[in-house]
Amino acid sequence: MHDPIRHPLAYARELRRWSQGDLVAELNKAARRHGLLSGADKTAISRWEHRRKTPNADSQLLIAEAFDVPVSDLEAYGWPHWLPGRDEPLPLGAAHTVHALHDTRRAAMDRHSFMTFSAISLTGLAAQWAVARPEHLTSALTGKRVDGELVDWLEDTSGKLAALPTEQRQHTIRLMDAHLATVTDLIAEGRYGETTGRRLHRLAASLATTCGWHRFDQGRHWAAGKFWEAALQSAHAAGDRDHGAGVLSDFAYQATWLGEPKVSVDQLGHALHGVSHPTARSLLLLRRARAHAVPGDRSACYRDLSDAESALTVEAADPAPGWCAWMSPADLAVDSGQCLLDLGRAGDARARIAEGVALLPRARDKTRGIFLTYQARSCLKAGDVEQAQAVTGESLDLATRIGAPRCAALVRELAPAFKRYRRVDGVPEFLERLRVG
Repeated sequence: MHDPIRHPLAYARELRRWSQGDLVAELNKAARRHGLLSGADKTAISRWEHRRKTPNADSQLLIAEAFDVPVSDLEAYGWPHWLPGRDEPLPLGAAHTVHALHDTRRAAMDRHSFMTFSAISLTGLAAQWAVARPEHLTSALTGKRVDGELVDWLEDTSGKLAALPTEQRQHTIRLMDAHLATVTDLIAEGRYGETTGRRLHRLAASLATTCGWHRFDQGRHWAAGKFWEAALQSAHAAGDRDHGAGVLSDFAYQATWLGEPKVSVDQLGHALHGVSHPTARSLLLLRRARAHAVPGDRSACYRDLSDAESALTVEAADPAPGWCAWMSPADLAVDSGQCLLDLGRAGDARARIAEGVALLPRARDKTRGIFLTYQARSCLKAGDVEQAQAVTGESLDLATRIGAPRCAALVRELAPAFKRYRRVDGVPEFLERLRVG
């Protein structure tokens, strides 16, 4: 299976069809034009692309020259977001909703893209969402009047597809894509009243969110972003503030995943202004706690963890919105443990993660696979290599069975931690399994 491109520099090279050696040659050319030596080699580029090191200011200027990027972009976007491959979201509003939905068809065909929205543009989109209100839906477009029974059927079928066990959903994503295409055509070409219009936009938001998560799990971050942009536009048009906040939190989760926790914190700050249900608030606070933990902001992380736990215990009169209905004590325990692990509290982290994995229902296998990698990481921190091998192997088996590249990528990222124990019986063979798995 093709490995996802997980750094913008690697994606920028792919756009030019450059190898790491080709990039070294281009940097040397740029340096010679200024009477300098670049000092770059393939090892340095590999470190940049694996986020082990950030190029200094002089190296970034040479990289920008090699890729024909204006120097002003370096200050505006920061490393690595000024590299080629940025995309800009459309402004919120009825005039752009159908455009955003149509863009998902192009994104669905993309198989090899890293590109994501820039941090600056994404923050701007979140701020716009926080203050904007949907325009009044028009009831007369070209084409036939949309039958309410058709919308009933689309909602029912979409709900059944989304409720399938994880192992089966990998085979139904094309049906979800087709449903989204149908809803998009109805929105663009049908005639309907305001109530039906809101239902169609709400359904489009739900489908686009699900389709975006499928791409995210495959490591196709640009495609995920395009689907989520369409989901945000559709939720905005439907007046569904809760779902819009959920989409912003998905963007935030992606930002943390890609090593941009500050972007995530900003996104979640906007999203929290748009939700009132305690389960939704608990999820958003938990995700923000994770973002605070990455750079080691202990006080902010602990505050959000405490607030997330308190919110999850509140009994609400209405059921939780569909986008966060799955949020449970298991999720709170595991992600709290992951926060503690990032903050250096390995022993406490291991106990919390084990507690959460035990609570998770079997129907959520994809989540279980990811949680198991967190558990393996905590075991390795504690020096329990045997248990780490056991849970990592279980996670890899799950990822293979349910077709979850994101989970498989997390498993493979554990290999450097296992290499420290290569003299332990069974570890060399296990490392080989991780390499070819």
